[in-house]
Amino acid sequence: MQAIERQVDTTDWMTLILLTCIVMLAAIKIIYPQRFQEFMSLLTSSKFMMFKGKENQAFHPFNILMFFVNIAAVSLFLLILLNFFFPTPEDDSSIIIYIRIATAYGSFVLLKMGIEKIIANVFELDEKIDYYLFRKLGYRNFISLFVLLAAILLTYSFTPTRPILYSILGFLIVSNVISLIVIYRQNQSIISINLFYFILYLCALEIAPYIILYKLFINNWE
Repeated sequence: MQAIERQVDTTDWMTLILLTCIVMLAAIKIIYPQRFQEFMSLLTSSKFMMFKGKENQAFHPFNILMFFVNIAAVSLFLLILLNFFFPTPEDDSSIIIYIRIATAYGSFVLLKMGIEKIIANVFELDEKIDYYLFRKLGYRNFISLFVLLAAILLTYSFTPTRPILYSILGFLIVSNVISLIVIYRQNQSIISINLFYFILYLCALEIAPYIILYKLFINNWE
């Protein structure tokens, strides 16, 4: 009897992750219809940030659910990048690597936000930091929707190439920088009064963590 090679579809678990994200978005829309509608209009309106931000609820259930979508989408995109630039051995399971990426990414964001909350508590700036974290998390969650779309297209429609991946990376970096600039401009009066502390914060918590993370990743992967 001639052996028949078995073809295993390695995108099955990716399909499950993407389907879960879509189901979660649908559930969020049903549970929080008005908030979701305002959130989806962030490109054309600042209503979501202005009105919902005044509640100072960075960890509102809506934001938490969107953050899970954020983790799932960004981690999948990072896995696609990793597989393209640093091909893994055939005996390594992609889903295990994905879980590690998701755990590391989620832990990194939560740890960073936790440190910011602790610093805010020490300097009695809880209300201002909560508002800042709400806006930053909101923009990051919104950008993650584009990451989710990119992950879907790269998984099922387009073969990843350097120009495509670099373009998406460039878009993500620029989008995140613009979102921070928008937040800082809207709080310019507070920043100008505490310019020295703002520069310290920018270097210590917005720039240094990503440089350290990049160095650790490169050193561990080499």
